[in-house]
Amino acid sequence: MNYDEFTGQVQSRARLASTDEAIRAIRATLETLGERLFGNEADDLASQLPTELKPYLLQAKSKESFDLNEFFKRVCQKEGGGIELPDAVYHARAVVSVLCNAVSLGDLNDILAQLPSDYDDSF
Repeated sequence: MNYDEFTGQVQSRARLASTDEAIRAIRATLETLGERLFGNEADDLASQLPTELKPYLLQAKSKESFDLNEFFKRVCQKEGGGIELPDAVYHARAVVSVLCNAVSLGDLNDILAQLPSDYDDSF
C-alpha cells in the first residue's frame, strides 16, 4: 500500500475532513505504537509501510508497557488540536484498521503477542 492509499483510507475510515487531519491521526497512533513495541517489532512493522510513515514508528527513544486506555490517552495528546478522547479513539482505531490491512499476518501476530489482551479488539 502506498502513502496516498494509506492516508486516503485513514481519512475515509476516520471520517476526517482533510489529509492533514489523517496524517496527524496516523502520526499520533504510529508514534504511540512505536513506544509500546519492544525488540525489532517496530522495525519489522515499519519495513512494510510507506517510506513517509516509517519515522513515526521508529522515533521512540524509550519503550514501555501500558494498557489500551493509556495508549488512547497518548494518541489523543499527540494528535492535539483540541481533539477529545472519544475522537482520538475513533481515529486510532481507523489507523489500526488500515495498518492491519497493510502489513503481513505474521507481523500482525508478532505485534499482538506483545500486547495485553485488551488490545485485541483494536487489532
